[in-house]
Amino acid sequence: MIKRGRRLRANSAIRDMVRETTLNSKNFIYPIFVIEGENIKNEISSLPGNYHFSIDRLEEVIKEVEEANIGGVLLFGIPNKKDEIGSEGFSDNGIVQKAIRKIKEINKDLFVITDVCMCEYTCHGHCGIIHDNDVDNDETLKYLGKIALSHAKAGADMVAPSDMMDGRIRFIRNLLDDNGYENISIMSYSAKYCSAFYGPFRDAANSAPQFGDRKTYQMDPANRREALREMEMDIEEGADIIMVKPALSYLDIIRDGREHFDMPIAAYSVSGEYAMIKTAGKLGLIDEERVMMEMLTSIKRAGADIIITYHALEAAKILKR
Repeated sequence: MIKRGRRLRANSAIRDMVRETTLNSKNFIYPIFVIEGENIKNEISSLPGNYHFSIDRLEEVIKEVEEANIGGVLLFGIPNKKDEIGSEGFSDNGIVQKAIRKIKEINKDLFVITDVCMCEYTCHGHCGIIHDNDVDNDETLKYLGKIALSHAKAGADMVAPSDMMDGRIRFIRNLLDDNGYENISIMSYSAKYCSAFYGPFRDAANSAPQFGDRKTYQMDPANRREALREMEMDIEEGADIIMVKPALSYLDIIRDGREHFDMPIAAYSVSGEYAMIKTAGKLGLIDEERVMMEMLTSIKRAGADIIITYHALEAAKILKR
């Protein structure tokens, strides 16, 4: 007797019935870049289809997110002024803080997540306070805490520390709790690799380091077991969601996290992954739509509950068909 797997692939009806992995737009998070100024909606050249928005133009993208039935947004801010300590990052009148308040005016129920880091706000472009040409881990925690607390005060639903400093989840959790924000959740960039796939983002956020690199705090792309240690530490310190970044070249890390921890897992499909698909599609080398959906499905299949992706709006429209 021949075993015939093709019986369950015979037509779309049976394929739909036995499909093991399905995408849902509610599991997408859409990154939004906010800048100072008025009446600004400028396409980001390195991320075609994504834009820099001024506060007064946020309503149109928020309406798109609502109509697409996307789960939430992740805010990144580009300030006018930068300094050694990233003071605009924790200012009550900072760009992200203003954006949070505006979005909550537009739709109080939209889930707003904020990136908690310093690289967009420091003049040197590193993710913390510099001493002796290196990031001072423990000094940086104080400033990350200030940023997270300021976001909570502005109305954020969740903060997402992306800096990779040791101990920052515990520090932020304790600070939020002590100030009455025990219900604000934390999505930790737990396994964030020092990846070459971030190039377009650094252009979009104007956050490239002015000297050196981030290898002393972001993870070595060659390491796998280390990611589990980082995830475990963040869980112990109080993270509500753990994240793997990038996604596509780190599907094994997503799978490891799923198998080892009974926790929600997010995966950040980063700017380089997006740009490669867009560029290849523009050149006619691939079927852009099919490749995009296959890539997103692979991330979900690997074990991610949540996918942060620049494809969110277009993928959500496809899922509605």
